[in-house]
Amino acid sequence: MDGWRGGKGFVKSAILVLLLGFLGASTALRPLRERASAASGSWGNQRLFLRRDDSDISSYWNITGTYRGRWSFVETTNGSSRFLEFGKSNGESVLELVSTPTKISGVHYVQGAITFHDVFDNEHENGVAQMRVEGVYIWPFRQLRMVANSGTDGQPLQEEDYFLSNPYHLLGVFSSQVFQESTRDKIRRKKSFTYDMEKHCNIEIAAQVSHVSSSQNADGDHDRYHLDGLMESPAVDDDGECFSPILLNATSLNIEVYYNKAVNYTLMVTFISFLQVLLLIRQMEHSNTQSGAAKVSILMIGQQAIMDAYLCLLHLTAGILVESLFNAFATAAFFKFVVFSIFEMRYLLAIWKANRPMNNGEGWETMRRELSVLYSRFYGILLGGILVMYELHNFLRPILFILYSFWIPQITINVIRDTRKPLHPHYILGMTLTRLAIPLYIFGCPSNFMRIEVDTNWCISLGVFLGLQASILLLQHYFGSRWFIPRQILPEKYSYYRRLESDTTQTTDCVICMTAVDLTQRSNDYMVTPCDHFFHSGCLQRWMDIKMECPTCRRSLPPA
Repeated sequence: MDGWRGGKGFVKSAILVLLLGFLGASTALRPLRERASAASGSWGNQRLFLRRDDSDISSYWNITGTYRGRWSFVETTNGSSRFLEFGKSNGESVLELVSTPTKISGVHYVQGAITFHDVFDNEHENGVAQMRVEGVYIWPFRQLRMVANSGTDGQPLQEEDYFLSNPYHLLGVFSSQVFQESTRDKIRRKKSFTYDMEKHCNIEIAAQVSHVSSSQNADGDHDRYHLDGLMESPAVDDDGECFSPILLNATSLNIEVYYNKAVNYTLMVTFISFLQVLLLIRQMEHSNTQSGAAKVSILMIGQQAIMDAYLCLLHLTAGILVESLFNAFATAAFFKFVVFSIFEMRYLLAIWKANRPMNNGEGWETMRRELSVLYSRFYGILLGGILVMYELHNFLRPILFILYSFWIPQITINVIRDTRKPLHPHYILGMTLTRLAIPLYIFGCPSNFMRIEVDTNWCISLGVFLGLQASILLLQHYFGSRWFIPRQILPEKYSYYRRLESDTTQTTDCVICMTAVDLTQRSNDYMVTPCDHFFHSGCLQRWMDIKMECPTCRRSLPPA
Protein backbone atom coordinates (compact mmCIF):
# COMPACT_ATOMS: atom_id res chain seq x y z
CA MET A 1 0.00 0.00 0.00
CA ASP A 2 2.84 2.38 0.87
CA GLY A 3 4.54 1.59 -2.41
CA TRP A 4 1.31 2.31 -4.28
CA ARG A 5 0.97 5.69 -2.54
CA GLY A 6 4.59 6.50 -3.29
CA GLY A 7 4.06 5.65 -6.92
CA LYS A 8 0.99 7.85 -7.10
CA GLY A 9 2.93 10.78 -5.59
CA PHE A 10 5.71 10.21 -8.09
CA VAL A 11 3.27 10.36 -11.01
CA LYS A 12 1.83 13.66 -9.78
CA SER A 13 5.29 15.11 -9.30
CA ALA A 14 6.25 13.99 -12.79
CA ILE A 15 3.17 15.67 -14.27
CA LEU A 16 4.08 18.92 -12.49
CA VAL A 17 7.66 18.80 -13.77
CA LEU A 18 6.48 18.11 -17.31
CA LEU A 19 4.04 21.04 -17.14
CA LEU A 20 6.70 23.49 -15.98
CA GLY A 21 9.12 22.19 -18.59
CA PHE A 22 6.50 22.67 -21.26
CA LEU A 23 5.95 26.27 -20.14
CA GLY A 24 9.65 27.03 -19.94
CA ALA A 25 10.42 25.87 -23.45
CA SER A 26 7.50 27.55 -25.29
CA THR A 27 8.87 26.39 -28.62
CA ALA A 28 5.78 24.80 -30.16
CA LEU A 29 4.06 26.96 -32.76
CA ARG A 30 0.65 25.45 -32.10
CA PRO A 31 -1.75 27.97 -30.40
CA LEU A 32 -1.90 27.62 -26.65
CA ARG A 33 -5.66 27.22 -26.60
CA GLU A 34 -5.12 23.92 -28.49
CA ARG A 35 -2.42 22.89 -26.05
CA ALA A 36 -4.68 23.64 -23.08
CA SER A 37 -7.46 21.58 -24.63
CA ALA A 38 -5.13 18.67 -25.32
CA ALA A 39 -3.72 18.84 -21.81
CA SER A 40 -7.14 18.96 -20.24
CA GLY A 41 -8.21 15.97 -22.32
CA SER A 42 -5.23 13.85 -21.28
CA TRP A 43 -5.07 14.86 -17.65
CA GLY A 44 -8.79 15.12 -17.12
CA ASN A 45 -9.81 16.79 -13.90
CA GLN A 46 -6.78 15.71 -11.87
CA ARG A 47 -5.93 18.11 -9.06
CA LEU A 48 -2.49 19.69 -9.09
CA PHE A 49 -0.70 18.70 -5.88
CA LEU A 50 1.20 21.46 -4.08
CA ARG A 51 2.83 21.84 -0.73
CA ARG A 52 1.45 24.99 0.93
CA ASP A 53 4.60 26.20 2.59
CA ASP A 54 3.50 29.82 2.27
CA SER A 55 0.05 30.94 3.30
CA ASP A 56 0.17 33.67 0.62
CA ILE A 57 -0.41 31.13 -2.17
CA SER A 58 -3.44 29.51 -0.59
CA SER A 59 -5.96 31.78 -2.31
CA TYR A 60 -6.76 32.29 -5.99
CA TRP A 61 -5.92 35.63 -7.60
CA ASN A 62 -7.96 36.73 -10.60
CA ILE A 63 -5.53 38.66 -12.80
CA THR A 64 -8.17 39.77 -15.31
CA GLY A 65 -7.85 43.51 -15.75
CA THR A 66 -5.89 46.40 -17.20
CA TYR A 67 -2.26 46.90 -16.20
CA ARG A 68 -0.27 50.04 -16.80
CA GLY A 69 3.49 50.36 -16.39
CA ARG A 70 6.82 50.73 -18.16
CA TRP A 71 8.98 48.76 -20.57
CA SER A 72 12.76 49.03 -20.78
CA PHE A 73 15.68 47.24 -22.42
CA VAL A 74 17.83 44.99 -20.33
CA GLU A 75 20.77 46.29 -22.36
CA THR A 76 20.46 50.04 -22.84
CA THR A 77 22.76 49.99 -25.87
CA ASN A 78 20.09 48.37 -28.06
CA GLY A 79 17.72 50.75 -29.78
CA SER A 80 16.39 48.96 -32.84
CA SER A 81 15.26 45.61 -34.13
CA ARG A 82 14.41 43.79 -37.30
CA PHE A 83 10.83 45.08 -37.20
CA LEU A 84 10.78 48.02 -34.79
CA GLU A 85 12.76 51.20 -34.28
CA PHE A 86 12.68 52.03 -30.58
CA GLY A 87 12.77 55.77 -30.14
CA LYS A 88 13.79 55.44 -26.50
CA SER A 89 15.36 52.88 -24.20
CA ASN A 90 12.13 52.79 -22.19
CA GLY A 91 8.52 53.82 -22.48
CA GLU A 92 4.97 53.27 -21.35
CA SER A 93 3.16 49.96 -21.73
CA VAL A 94 -0.44 48.87 -21.20
CA LEU A 95 -1.48 45.24 -20.74
CA GLU A 96 -5.07 44.06 -20.93
CA LEU A 97 -5.50 40.46 -19.79
CA VAL A 98 -8.45 38.08 -19.47
CA SER A 99 -8.00 34.92 -17.39
CA THR A 100 -10.39 31.94 -17.73
CA PRO A 101 -10.25 28.66 -15.79
CA THR A 102 -9.34 25.38 -17.47
CA LYS A 103 -10.07 21.80 -16.46
CA ILE A 104 -6.61 21.61 -14.94
CA SER A 105 -6.86 22.87 -11.40
CA GLY A 106 -4.48 25.74 -10.75
CA VAL A 107 -3.98 26.57 -14.46
CA HIS A 108 -5.84 29.37 -16.20
CA TYR A 109 -5.87 30.24 -19.88
CA VAL A 110 -4.92 33.90 -20.51
CA GLN A 111 -5.59 36.08 -23.55
CA GLY A 112 -4.97 39.75 -24.02
CA ALA A 113 -3.00 42.51 -25.70
CA ILE A 114 0.14 44.48 -24.92
CA THR A 115 0.54 48.03 -26.19
CA PHE A 116 4.01 49.58 -26.37
CA HIS A 117 4.33 53.34 -26.62
CA ASP A 118 7.39 55.27 -27.91
CA VAL A 119 8.21 52.65 -30.57
CA PHE A 120 8.08 52.98 -34.34
CA ASP A 121 7.24 50.60 -37.12
CA ASN A 122 10.03 50.71 -39.69
CA GLU A 123 7.54 51.22 -42.53
CA HIS A 124 5.05 53.49 -40.75
CA GLU A 125 5.89 55.87 -37.94
CA ASN A 126 3.08 54.92 -35.59
CA GLY A 127 4.62 55.68 -32.22
CA VAL A 128 2.56 52.76 -30.85
CA ALA A 129 2.89 49.01 -31.37
CA GLN A 130 0.39 46.45 -30.16
CA MET A 131 0.48 42.67 -30.11
CA ARG A 132 -2.02 40.07 -28.98
CA VAL A 133 -0.80 37.44 -26.58
CA GLU A 134 -2.05 34.19 -25.12
CA GLY A 135 -0.70 31.85 -22.51
CA VAL A 136 -1.28 30.19 -19.17
CA TYR A 137 -1.29 31.43 -15.61
CA ILE A 138 -0.32 28.97 -12.85
CA TRP A 139 -1.86 30.77 -9.93
CA PRO A 140 -0.44 28.67 -7.06
CA PHE A 141 3.07 29.65 -8.20
CA ARG A 142 2.03 33.14 -9.47
CA GLN A 143 3.67 32.34 -12.78
CA LEU A 144 2.48 33.83 -16.09
CA ARG A 145 3.75 32.48 -19.43
CA MET A 146 2.59 33.97 -22.73
CA VAL A 147 3.49 33.96 -26.43
CA ALA A 148 2.46 36.30 -29.26
CA ASN A 149 -0.74 35.49 -31.11
CA SER A 150 -1.64 37.36 -34.29
CA GLY A 151 -5.26 36.23 -34.11
CA THR A 152 -5.31 35.24 -37.79
CA ASP A 153 -6.65 31.72 -37.34
CA GLY A 154 -10.23 32.95 -37.70
CA GLN A 155 -11.28 31.95 -34.20
CA PRO A 156 -12.94 34.54 -31.95
CA LEU A 157 -10.75 35.93 -29.19
CA GLN A 158 -12.16 35.54 -25.70
CA GLU A 159 -10.84 38.88 -24.48
CA GLU A 160 -13.04 40.84 -26.92
CA ASP A 161 -15.99 40.72 -24.51
CA TYR A 162 -13.81 42.18 -21.77
CA PHE A 163 -12.48 44.92 -24.03
CA LEU A 164 -15.98 45.85 -25.18
CA SER A 165 -17.15 46.22 -21.57
CA ASN A 166 -14.03 47.88 -20.14
CA PRO A 167 -14.48 51.68 -19.88
CA TYR A 168 -10.69 52.17 -19.64
CA HIS A 169 -10.20 50.49 -23.02
CA LEU A 170 -13.25 52.00 -24.74
CA LEU A 171 -12.64 55.57 -23.62
CA GLY A 172 -9.01 55.20 -24.67
CA VAL A 173 -10.20 54.24 -28.16
CA PHE A 174 -12.70 57.13 -28.15
CA SER A 175 -10.13 59.74 -27.09
CA SER A 176 -7.56 58.47 -29.61
CA GLN A 177 -10.16 58.76 -32.37
CA VAL A 178 -11.32 62.26 -31.40
CA PHE A 179 -8.35 64.04 -29.82
CA GLN A 180 -5.36 62.28 -31.37
CA GLU A 181 -4.43 60.69 -34.67
CA SER A 182 -6.88 58.31 -36.29
CA THR A 183 -6.29 54.72 -35.19
CA ARG A 184 -7.99 52.87 -38.02
CA ASP A 185 -4.80 52.61 -40.06
CA LYS A 186 -2.81 51.95 -36.90
CA ILE A 187 -4.94 48.94 -35.96
CA ARG A 188 -4.49 47.47 -39.43
CA ARG A 189 -0.75 48.03 -39.32
CA LYS A 190 -0.46 46.65 -35.79
CA LYS A 191 -2.11 43.41 -36.84
CA SER A 192 0.14 42.94 -39.87
CA PHE A 193 3.16 43.89 -37.75
CA THR A 194 2.36 41.20 -35.14
CA TYR A 195 1.72 38.63 -37.87
CA ASP A 196 5.07 39.35 -39.57
CA MET A 197 6.92 39.17 -36.26
CA GLU A 198 5.27 35.87 -35.32
CA LYS A 199 6.40 34.31 -38.60
CA HIS A 200 10.04 35.12 -37.89
CA CYS A 201 10.23 35.31 -34.09
CA ASN A 202 9.24 33.28 -31.05
CA ILE A 203 8.00 36.04 -28.78
CA GLU A 204 7.96 34.70 -25.24
CA ILE A 205 6.88 36.51 -22.10
CA ALA A 206 7.55 35.21 -18.59
CA ALA A 207 6.18 37.19 -15.64
CA GLN A 208 5.79 36.87 -11.90
CA VAL A 209 2.54 38.07 -10.33
CA SER A 210 2.65 39.70 -6.91
CA HIS A 211 0.02 41.29 -4.70
CA VAL A 212 0.30 45.04 -4.06
CA SER A 213 0.66 45.56 -0.34
CA SER A 214 -2.02 47.44 1.58
CA SER A 215 0.41 50.28 2.37
CA GLN A 216 0.97 50.86 -1.38
CA ASN A 217 -2.63 50.27 -2.36
CA ALA A 218 -4.44 53.60 -2.36
CA ASP A 219 -7.72 51.98 -3.40
CA GLY A 220 -8.48 50.44 -0.02
CA ASP A 221 -10.04 47.00 -0.19
CA HIS A 222 -9.69 46.63 -3.94
CA ASP A 223 -7.12 43.94 -4.85
CA ARG A 224 -4.32 45.14 -7.09
CA TYR A 225 -1.55 43.10 -8.65
CA HIS A 226 1.89 43.80 -10.03
CA LEU A 227 3.57 42.07 -12.96
CA ASP A 228 7.36 41.77 -13.31
CA GLY A 229 8.35 40.05 -16.50
CA LEU A 230 10.79 39.59 -19.34
CA MET A 231 9.97 39.50 -23.05
CA GLU A 232 12.41 37.66 -25.32
CA SER A 233 12.35 37.04 -29.06
CA PRO A 234 14.63 34.31 -30.39
CA ALA A 235 14.43 34.08 -34.17
CA VAL A 236 12.78 31.05 -35.75
CA ASP A 237 15.62 30.63 -38.26
CA ASP A 238 18.35 30.77 -35.54
CA ASP A 239 19.51 34.09 -36.95
CA GLY A 240 19.94 35.79 -33.62
CA GLU A 241 17.27 37.66 -31.66
CA CYS A 242 14.60 39.83 -33.20
CA PHE A 243 15.21 42.39 -30.47
CA SER A 244 17.02 42.51 -27.17
CA PRO A 245 15.20 41.28 -24.06
CA ILE A 246 12.71 43.80 -22.69
CA LEU A 247 11.78 44.17 -19.05
CA LEU A 248 8.09 44.66 -18.34
CA ASN A 249 6.58 45.89 -15.12
CA ALA A 250 2.98 46.97 -14.70
CA THR A 251 0.40 47.42 -11.97
CA SER A 252 -3.29 46.71 -12.30
CA LEU A 253 -5.65 49.65 -12.48
CA ASN A 254 -8.73 50.01 -10.36
CA ILE A 255 -11.41 50.42 -13.00
CA GLU A 256 -13.81 51.74 -10.35
CA VAL A 257 -11.50 54.71 -9.72
CA TYR A 258 -11.26 55.30 -13.46
CA TYR A 259 -15.04 54.98 -13.71
CA ASN A 260 -15.47 57.56 -10.94
CA LYS A 261 -13.16 59.97 -12.79
CA ALA A 262 -15.39 59.78 -15.86
CA VAL A 263 -18.52 60.30 -13.74
CA ASN A 264 -16.96 63.30 -11.98
CA TYR A 265 -16.09 64.77 -15.37
CA THR A 266 -19.70 64.49 -16.54
CA LEU A 267 -20.84 66.14 -13.30
CA MET A 268 -18.43 68.99 -14.03
CA VAL A 269 -19.84 69.37 -17.55
CA THR A 270 -23.39 69.32 -16.20
CA PHE A 271 -22.59 71.99 -13.61
CA ILE A 272 -20.85 74.13 -16.25
CA SER A 273 -23.87 73.83 -18.54
CA PHE A 274 -26.15 74.97 -15.69
CA LEU A 275 -23.93 78.02 -15.08
CA GLN A 276 -23.97 78.84 -18.79
CA VAL A 277 -27.77 78.77 -18.76
CA LEU A 278 -27.81 81.27 -15.89
CA LEU A 279 -25.30 83.50 -17.71
CA LEU A 280 -27.36 83.39 -20.90
CA ILE A 281 -30.50 84.37 -18.98
CA ARG A 282 -28.60 87.29 -17.41
CA GLN A 283 -27.38 88.44 -20.82
CA MET A 284 -30.82 88.10 -22.40
CA GLU A 285 -32.26 90.29 -19.64
CA HIS A 286 -29.45 92.81 -20.22
CA SER A 287 -30.37 93.08 -23.91
CA ASN A 288 -34.12 92.45 -23.73
CA THR A 289 -34.97 95.42 -26.00
CA GLN A 290 -34.74 95.60 -29.77
CA SER A 291 -31.92 98.12 -29.59
CA GLY A 292 -30.03 96.04 -27.01
CA ALA A 293 -30.34 92.80 -29.00
CA ALA A 294 -29.19 94.55 -32.19
CA LYS A 295 -25.89 95.41 -30.50
CA VAL A 296 -25.00 91.74 -29.97
CA SER A 297 -23.09 89.91 -32.69
CA ILE A 298 -25.09 87.06 -34.20
CA LEU A 299 -21.82 85.38 -35.23
CA MET A 300 -20.63 85.33 -31.62
CA ILE A 301 -23.77 83.58 -30.35
CA GLY A 302 -23.87 81.26 -33.37
CA GLN A 303 -20.25 80.20 -32.87
CA GLN A 304 -20.90 79.33 -29.23
CA ALA A 305 -24.05 77.42 -30.19
CA ILE A 306 -22.05 75.32 -32.68
CA MET A 307 -19.45 74.56 -29.99
CA ASP A 308 -22.16 73.36 -27.59
CA ALA A 309 -23.74 71.26 -30.35
CA TYR A 310 -20.38 69.54 -30.97
CA LEU A 311 -19.95 68.90 -27.24
CA CYS A 312 -23.46 67.43 -27.10
CA LEU A 313 -22.67 65.03 -29.95
CA LEU A 314 -19.30 64.04 -28.47
CA HIS A 315 -20.73 63.22 -25.05
CA LEU A 316 -23.63 61.32 -26.57
CA THR A 317 -21.22 59.29 -28.73
CA ALA A 318 -19.05 58.50 -25.70
CA GLY A 319 -22.12 57.34 -23.78
CA ILE A 320 -23.21 55.05 -26.61
CA LEU A 321 -19.70 53.61 -26.94
CA VAL A 322 -19.22 53.01 -23.20
CA GLU A 323 -22.47 51.40 -22.16
CA SER A 324 -21.61 51.34 -18.45
CA LEU A 325 -21.24 55.15 -18.50
CA PHE A 326 -24.21 55.90 -20.73
CA ASN A 327 -26.35 57.58 -18.04
CA ALA A 328 -23.53 59.92 -16.98
CA PHE A 329 -22.54 60.98 -20.49
CA ALA A 330 -26.16 61.18 -21.67
CA THR A 331 -26.92 63.61 -18.82
CA ALA A 332 -24.02 65.85 -19.84
CA ALA A 333 -25.13 65.65 -23.49
CA PHE A 334 -28.71 66.54 -22.53
CA PHE A 335 -27.65 69.69 -20.66
CA LYS A 336 -25.47 70.75 -23.60
CA PHE A 337 -28.45 70.14 -25.88
CA VAL A 338 -30.59 72.39 -23.67
CA VAL A 339 -27.96 75.14 -23.76
CA PHE A 340 -27.60 75.31 -27.53
CA SER A 341 -31.06 74.25 -28.78
CA ILE A 342 -33.24 76.24 -26.37
CA PHE A 343 -31.36 79.22 -24.99
CA GLU A 344 -28.69 79.99 -27.57
CA MET A 345 -30.95 79.34 -30.57
CA ARG A 346 -33.68 81.47 -28.99
CA TYR A 347 -31.19 84.29 -28.40
CA LEU A 348 -29.91 83.86 -31.95
CA LEU A 349 -33.44 84.33 -33.26
CA ALA A 350 -33.97 87.44 -31.11
CA ILE A 351 -30.78 89.03 -32.46
CA TRP A 352 -31.80 88.20 -36.03
CA LYS A 353 -35.22 89.83 -35.56
CA ALA A 354 -33.65 92.93 -33.98
CA ASN A 355 -31.30 93.42 -36.94
CA ARG A 356 -33.97 92.70 -39.54
CA PRO A 357 -35.65 95.81 -41.01
CA MET A 358 -39.42 95.76 -40.80
CA ASN A 359 -41.29 96.47 -44.01
CA ASN A 360 -44.93 97.50 -44.12
CA GLY A 361 -47.23 94.93 -45.63
CA GLU A 362 -44.72 92.13 -45.36
CA GLY A 363 -46.36 88.72 -45.05
CA TRP A 364 -45.56 85.67 -42.95
CA GLU A 365 -44.31 83.76 -45.98
CA THR A 366 -41.41 86.16 -46.48
CA MET A 367 -40.43 85.97 -42.81
CA ARG A 368 -40.66 82.17 -42.78
CA ARG A 369 -38.53 81.97 -45.92
CA GLU A 370 -35.84 84.17 -44.42
CA LEU A 371 -36.01 82.25 -41.13
CA SER A 372 -35.56 78.93 -42.94
CA VAL A 373 -32.49 80.37 -44.65
CA LEU A 374 -31.08 81.29 -41.22
CA TYR A 375 -31.62 77.80 -39.81
CA SER A 376 -30.31 76.07 -42.93
CA ARG A 377 -27.11 78.12 -42.76
CA PHE A 378 -26.63 77.30 -39.09
CA TYR A 379 -27.10 73.54 -39.44
CA GLY A 380 -25.19 73.52 -42.72
CA ILE A 381 -22.19 75.08 -41.00
CA LEU A 382 -22.66 72.59 -38.13
CA LEU A 383 -22.57 69.53 -40.41
CA GLY A 384 -19.86 71.00 -42.63
CA GLY A 385 -17.70 71.61 -39.57
CA ILE A 386 -18.01 67.93 -38.60
CA LEU A 387 -16.73 66.89 -42.04
CA VAL A 388 -13.90 69.40 -41.90
CA MET A 389 -12.76 68.24 -38.46
CA TYR A 390 -12.96 64.62 -39.58
CA GLU A 391 -10.70 65.29 -42.53
CA LEU A 392 -8.36 67.58 -40.56
CA HIS A 393 -8.31 65.58 -37.31
CA ASN A 394 -4.51 65.91 -37.15
CA PHE A 395 -4.98 69.69 -36.80
CA LEU A 396 -7.47 69.56 -33.94
CA ARG A 397 -5.64 72.04 -31.72
CA PRO A 398 -5.53 74.83 -34.39
CA ILE A 399 -9.22 74.16 -35.09
CA LEU A 400 -9.99 74.60 -31.39
CA PHE A 401 -8.17 77.94 -31.47
CA ILE A 402 -10.47 79.04 -34.29
CA LEU A 403 -13.56 77.92 -32.36
CA TYR A 404 -12.36 79.74 -29.24
CA SER A 405 -12.13 83.06 -31.07
CA PHE A 406 -15.87 83.59 -30.51
CA TRP A 407 -15.40 87.00 -28.81
CA ILE A 408 -13.67 88.50 -31.88
CA PRO A 409 -16.91 89.08 -33.90
CA GLN A 410 -18.36 91.05 -30.97
CA ILE A 411 -15.19 93.14 -30.62
CA THR A 412 -15.34 93.92 -34.34
CA ILE A 413 -19.04 94.87 -34.24
CA ASN A 414 -18.39 97.17 -31.27
CA VAL A 415 -15.69 99.01 -33.21
CA ILE A 416 -17.66 99.29 -36.46
CA ARG A 417 -20.96 100.40 -34.89
CA ASP A 418 -19.48 102.11 -31.83
CA THR A 419 -22.03 100.33 -29.66
CA ARG A 420 -22.42 101.02 -25.94
CA LYS A 421 -22.24 98.11 -23.45
CA PRO A 422 -23.73 95.31 -25.58
CA LEU A 423 -22.68 92.51 -23.17
CA HIS A 424 -23.02 92.24 -19.42
CA PRO A 425 -19.62 91.98 -17.65
CA HIS A 426 -20.79 88.88 -15.74
CA TYR A 427 -21.60 87.19 -19.04
CA ILE A 428 -18.16 87.98 -20.45
CA LEU A 429 -16.26 86.70 -17.43
CA GLY A 430 -18.52 83.71 -16.79
CA MET A 431 -18.52 82.44 -20.37
CA THR A 432 -14.75 82.86 -20.66
CA LEU A 433 -14.11 80.74 -17.56
CA THR A 434 -16.71 78.05 -18.27
CA ARG A 435 -15.61 77.65 -21.89
CA LEU A 436 -12.02 77.08 -20.77
CA ALA A 437 -12.89 74.34 -18.26
CA ILE A 438 -13.33 71.40 -20.68
CA PRO A 439 -10.24 71.92 -22.92
CA LEU A 440 -8.05 72.64 -19.90
CA TYR A 441 -9.22 69.39 -18.29
CA ILE A 442 -8.64 67.33 -21.43
CA PHE A 443 -5.25 68.74 -22.40
CA GLY A 444 -4.02 70.08 -19.06
CA CYS A 445 -5.06 67.64 -16.32
CA PRO A 446 -2.36 64.98 -15.75
CA SER A 447 -4.89 62.45 -14.43
CA ASN A 448 -7.70 62.99 -16.96
CA PHE A 449 -9.71 59.88 -17.69
CA MET A 450 -9.06 60.11 -21.45
CA ARG A 451 -5.32 59.46 -20.89
CA ILE A 452 -4.29 62.32 -23.18
CA GLU A 453 -0.78 63.63 -22.73
CA VAL A 454 -0.60 67.02 -21.02
CA ASP A 455 0.21 69.94 -23.33
CA THR A 456 1.04 72.80 -20.97
CA ASN A 457 2.14 75.26 -23.64
CA TRP A 458 -1.06 74.81 -25.63
CA CYS A 459 -3.23 75.26 -22.52
CA ILE A 460 -1.39 78.45 -21.57
CA SER A 461 -1.71 79.76 -25.13
CA LEU A 462 -5.46 79.07 -25.20
CA GLY A 463 -5.97 80.73 -21.81
CA VAL A 464 -4.01 83.83 -22.84
CA PHE A 465 -5.79 84.01 -26.21
CA LEU A 466 -9.29 83.83 -24.71
CA GLY A 467 -8.34 86.04 -21.74
CA LEU A 468 -7.06 88.73 -24.12
CA GLN A 469 -10.38 88.73 -25.98
CA ALA A 470 -12.35 89.02 -22.74
CA SER A 471 -10.08 91.83 -21.51
CA ILE A 472 -10.68 93.85 -24.68
CA LEU A 473 -14.45 93.42 -24.30
CA LEU A 474 -14.36 94.55 -20.67
CA LEU A 475 -12.27 97.60 -21.56
CA GLN A 476 -14.74 98.41 -24.35
CA HIS A 477 -17.54 98.16 -21.79
CA TYR A 478 -15.95 100.67 -19.38
CA PHE A 479 -13.89 102.97 -21.67
CA GLY A 480 -15.78 102.90 -24.94
CA SER A 481 -15.88 100.60 -27.94
CA ARG A 482 -13.04 102.41 -29.75
CA TRP A 483 -10.73 103.08 -26.82
CA PHE A 484 -7.73 101.35 -28.44
CA ILE A 485 -8.05 102.99 -31.87
CA PRO A 486 -6.18 106.28 -32.52
CA ARG A 487 -8.48 109.24 -33.02
CA GLN A 488 -6.69 110.18 -36.22
CA ILE A 489 -8.04 107.14 -38.06
CA LEU A 490 -11.52 107.13 -36.52
CA PRO A 491 -14.40 108.17 -38.81
CA GLU A 492 -16.22 111.37 -37.99
CA LYS A 493 -18.85 110.79 -35.32
CA TYR A 494 -22.05 112.72 -34.82
CA SER A 495 -22.13 114.77 -31.60
CA TYR A 496 -25.44 114.92 -29.80
CA TYR A 497 -24.07 117.83 -27.74
CA ARG A 498 -23.34 120.08 -30.73
CA ARG A 499 -23.79 123.83 -30.41
CA LEU A 500 -26.90 125.36 -31.92
CA GLU A 501 -26.46 127.94 -34.64
CA SER A 502 -29.93 129.42 -34.08
CA ASP A 503 -31.18 131.45 -31.14
CA THR A 504 -30.93 129.36 -27.92
CA THR A 505 -33.26 131.62 -25.87
CA GLN A 506 -36.31 129.69 -27.08
CA THR A 507 -37.74 126.81 -25.07
CA THR A 508 -39.06 123.48 -26.28
CA ASP A 509 -40.58 120.41 -24.72
CA CYS A 510 -39.02 116.96 -24.43
CA VAL A 511 -41.59 114.59 -25.96
CA ILE A 512 -40.25 111.71 -23.84
CA CYS A 513 -40.89 113.15 -20.37
CA MET A 514 -43.22 115.98 -21.57
CA THR A 515 -41.30 118.67 -19.64
CA ALA A 516 -39.51 121.76 -20.92
CA VAL A 517 -35.92 121.64 -22.12
CA ASP A 518 -33.93 124.68 -20.96
CA LEU A 519 -31.62 125.51 -23.85
CA THR A 520 -29.88 128.23 -21.84
CA GLN A 521 -28.24 125.67 -19.55
CA ARG A 522 -25.07 123.71 -20.27
CA SER A 523 -25.09 121.78 -23.50
CA ASN A 524 -24.52 118.50 -21.59
CA ASP A 525 -27.99 118.80 -20.07
CA TYR A 526 -29.75 118.26 -23.38
CA MET A 527 -29.11 116.39 -26.63
CA VAL A 528 -29.85 117.34 -30.21
CA THR A 529 -30.67 114.76 -32.86
CA PRO A 530 -29.56 115.12 -36.51
CA CYS A 531 -33.15 116.11 -37.27
CA ASP A 532 -32.83 119.08 -34.82
CA HIS A 533 -35.13 117.75 -32.10
CA PHE A 534 -34.27 118.45 -28.46
CA PHE A 535 -34.43 116.05 -25.53
CA HIS A 536 -33.04 115.76 -22.06
CA SER A 537 -29.75 113.83 -22.10
CA GLY A 538 -30.95 111.13 -19.72
CA CYS A 539 -34.28 110.75 -21.50
CA LEU A 540 -32.76 110.25 -24.96
CA GLN A 541 -30.06 107.87 -23.71
CA ARG A 542 -32.68 105.64 -22.10
CA TRP A 543 -34.77 105.86 -25.26
CA MET A 544 -31.83 104.81 -27.47
CA ASP A 545 -31.30 101.76 -25.28
CA ILE A 546 -34.74 100.67 -26.53
CA LYS A 547 -34.96 102.12 -30.04
CA MET A 548 -32.42 103.82 -32.27
CA GLU A 549 -34.94 106.21 -33.83
CA CYS A 550 -36.06 109.75 -33.11
CA PRO A 551 -39.06 109.85 -30.71
CA THR A 552 -40.53 112.75 -32.67
CA CYS A 553 -40.11 111.92 -36.36
CA ARG A 554 -39.02 108.23 -36.22
CA ARG A 555 -35.86 108.94 -38.16
CA SER A 556 -32.94 106.54 -37.59
CA LEU A 557 -30.38 107.79 -35.10
CA PRO A 558 -26.60 107.32 -35.27
CA PRO A 559 -24.73 105.71 -32.34
CA ALA A 560 -24.21 107.98 -29.36
